[in-house]
Amino acid sequence: MATLMRFILMAVITCSTLLACNTFLVNSPPSSPSQLETVAPLTVASTVTKESEPERLPDAPYLQTPMAAVQKMLQMANVKETDVVYDLGSGDGRIAIAAAQMFGAKAIGIEIDPELIRESDRELKSAIAKTPTIRDRIKFIQQDFFKADLRDVTVVTLYLLPEANLRVRNEILSKLKAGTKVISYEYDLGDLPASQMEKIKIGDQEQTIYLWVLS
Repeated sequence: MATLMRFILMAVITCSTLLACNTFLVNSPPSSPSQLETVAPLTVASTVTKESEPERLPDAPYLQTPMAAVQKMLQMANVKETDVVYDLGSGDGRIAIAAAQMFGAKAIGIEIDPELIRESDRELKSAIAKTPTIRDRIKFIQQDFFKADLRDVTVVTLYLLPEANLRVRNEILSKLKAGTKVISYEYDLGDLPASQMEKIKIGDQEQTIYLWVLS
């Protein structure tokens, strides 16, 4: 009997407690916005980093033009002090530097690779130390040479791949004035007949240098 009475008493206490809690929840005013914890929404923008626009790749892997070929190219083009030589894809700058240092021409090297532009500048400083008079006759530009201003050019030098040479033929030659000389080491301009071709021995291999005089 005592056990039954304790059970009934506990049941009454439990019901009273639940009723009181329910009354509190119903009658309590809603929390104001200032009392609520603010949680910043997670957005895609907060978790994704926007990639920068990819840089255009060079039109040929960097291969140094042998110095014997550099000199031969400039001799074939009969480069003089009055010439403006543009080396398209100028690499470490050796052709432009040789054009100014050995032939007295004004020379512009156009190269898209920033590291090669830095190397060109280092080579130029060394050349100026030996030949100070070339200081104002050479410039290197980091640029896609297909977008370059070629109005003043009289000689264009190339050491590119065949595909890039064909782009030069299709996209650049028509912009050059009559009498401009285009000279390429190792690769031709497709079926465009060369004005002159000469062989040169480089190591144990024989390479060809092509010259076109535009009309």
